[in-house]
Amino acid sequence: MGFERELELAKDLARRAGLEILEYYAREIIAEEKLGVDLHYEPVTAADRAASKLIVAGIETVFPEDAILSEEEVDVADKRLAKERVWLIDPIDGTAGFVKKDGDFAVQIGFAVGGEAVAGVVLLPYHDVMYSASKGGGTWRESGGKVERITASGETDFTKMMIAVSRNHRSAKMKAIKREFRVKGEVDRGSVGLKVGLLAEKRADLYIHLSPRTKLWDTCAPQIILEEAGGRMTDLFGEEFRYDIEDLQNHGGIVATNGKVHDEVIKRLKPLLREFGRLRYRPKASAR
Repeated sequence: MGFERELELAKDLARRAGLEILEYYAREIIAEEKLGVDLHYEPVTAADRAASKLIVAGIETVFPEDAILSEEEVDVADKRLAKERVWLIDPIDGTAGFVKKDGDFAVQIGFAVGGEAVAGVVLLPYHDVMYSASKGGGTWRESGGKVERITASGETDFTKMMIAVSRNHRSAKMKAIKREFRVKGEVDRGSVGLKVGLLAEKRADLYIHLSPRTKLWDTCAPQIILEEAGGRMTDLFGEEFRYDIEDLQNHGGIVATNGKVHDEVIKRLKPLLREFGRLRYRPKASAR
């Protein structure tokens, strides 16, 4: 079964949300603080809320029976987990970059069936770049009217690789990881989706996110985009992501690679994770 209709809807809603977000971007941006599901405060703006409402309303109109999980809406877990089909939305991934006006933010709309990511869109409104993918349909990049299929690199020599790192979150632990893999260099960008897009189009080969604070809406769309480009995404311990669980938090962090070196990366991370005091987290799938 293909997901062309779902993907086309996601692309249309992402574009519409992106235009609205850019209208806010052109004005003075006032950021508030909200208490996230992980009990940490994080920035939120009127643009986040407006984009979320636009996307949610669009999905409800076309697929009224589907469950919807958006960062800016209340999650009713029992109703969501009772559904086979779930949309996962981050209206602005990289709100910090949006507030700073550095251009590094994305609209992310993912779609999961039976807990598995099967379609997704990551739109970078400021850069006019859209990544999209559906299961079995490949990964596509659209920009300036040009549409092209993209694939991750086939590089296996870490000394020739570029690692994507977070622009707004640096740590001594990440320096230790770079020393371990002896990568050629780094690309620092904001959004999770933006960094995964760099892997999908061969501008980076590796991305390791140590923080346990990303959520399901951060990874659903980027995961299918990377996988359909030939890459792979798991947590730090090699565990697959599931989108049919109550806990929204990706406690095990993120490892995204070109696919060719994924198992080796997980293997070489193990002693570092022990050194960092990171323990494996196993989420429980829902029982429908």
